Amino acid sequence: MTHQLFEPCSIGPVRLRNRSVRAAAFEGMCPGHLPSPELLAYHREVAEGGVGMTTVAYAAVEQSGLSFPHQLWLRPEAVPGLRALTDVVHAAGARASIQIGHCGNMARAAVAGGRAIAPSARFNLYGPVWPRAMDQADIDRVAASFGRAVELAREAGFDAVEVHAGHGYLISQFLSPATNHRRDGYGGPLARRMRFMREVMARVVAAARGEVAVLVKVNMRDGFRGGVELDEAIEVARTLEQDGADALVLSGGFVSRAPMYIMRGAMPTRVMGRLMTDWTLRLGLALFGQTLIAPFPYTDNYFLKDALVIREAVRLPLVYVGGAASRAAIDEVLGHGFVAVAMARALIRDPAFIRNLAEAEGRAAACDHCNYCAARIYTTHMACHHREPPPARLRP
Repeated sequence: MTHQLFEPCSIGPVRLRNRSVRAAAFEGMCPGHLPSPELLAYHREVAEGGVGMTTVAYAAVEQSGLSFPHQLWLRPEAVPGLRALTDVVHAAGARASIQIGHCGNMARAAVAGGRAIAPSARFNLYGPVWPRAMDQADIDRVAASFGRAVELAREAGFDAVEVHAGHGYLISQFLSPATNHRRDGYGGPLARRMRFMREVMARVVAAARGEVAVLVKVNMRDGFRGGVELDEAIEVARTLEQDGADALVLSGGFVSRAPMYIMRGAMPTRVMGRLMTDWTLRLGLALFGQTLIAPFPYTDNYFLKDALVIREAVRLPLVYVGGAASRAAIDEVLGHGFVAVAMARALIRDPAFIRNLAEAEGRAAACDHCNYCAARIYTTHMACHHREPPPARLRP
């Protein structure tokens, strides 16, 4: 078990040099929705730091799926910059993945080109956004956009794609009874709530052509009453296995309802508010921040109990994410048969964390889970305050 992290592993057609994955955590390094030199430099640093595969995060499959002006939009104009990124990652010996998704009811009209779309026309306080319900033309178009995104990812040299079906984004909004109130073939019982996901998967698997690995990030629980729970998550996992996923990334939480369920700890809302330019959002965060972004206690391997239930229900490879920030925690996960372990904050704090683990067996990540990096990403780029000390007024 001690050396299991550094064994090669396979996910679909892709061979990784070891069992570590840089999880898809939004970098905020795509001004104008295009990859920047900073994005390339960060992923090169992580690859040189020893990770098996690094994941470029939160790429919208079409304009309607954008929520931020510094978010990646996977379109032809982005391919040259992304090709440069995958080239440097490959040169460092790592594999490159890209997370593709659509933000649904969290889209902002200023960047999305119009009113947000969602399974149902229900107000999203997080935006605040009042989306319109998707019609059949919307559903067909967005599913096709996922397929085109995979084709572009292949052209850009990525070894894998990660379909974002969790965290309360569009596919997750269809899956969750809390956000899907449709009365047609896409709503009601879970089998119908999975229909959009399955149509997306058909497009994605066809576009992958067996040449790139298809991973899917899914919720095991939405993290609040009335959302997806573990029993439905098992059926979602079995369906994804049937529909051609090469691996699942097991997560949980809902950005618009239970954001800290995803990463645990508390959000430094004062930092977040000070970086916002809209005074109404700053005021709302100051008055209601700790209620809207309620903390959840952080523990090592906080998703492992639920992930082991999924492990018993399916046979395809599973990637574990959630609190694996020490050699002991990583060994515990891999000892249970997960193909790989994914992490984000540990690699934001120390991009060479994996290489350092090889040199110090009992090492734990230096990350203190203060979540400053997460507080920044909505208004500026990802950074750890230990590595890039901000002005005193912005420190947590």
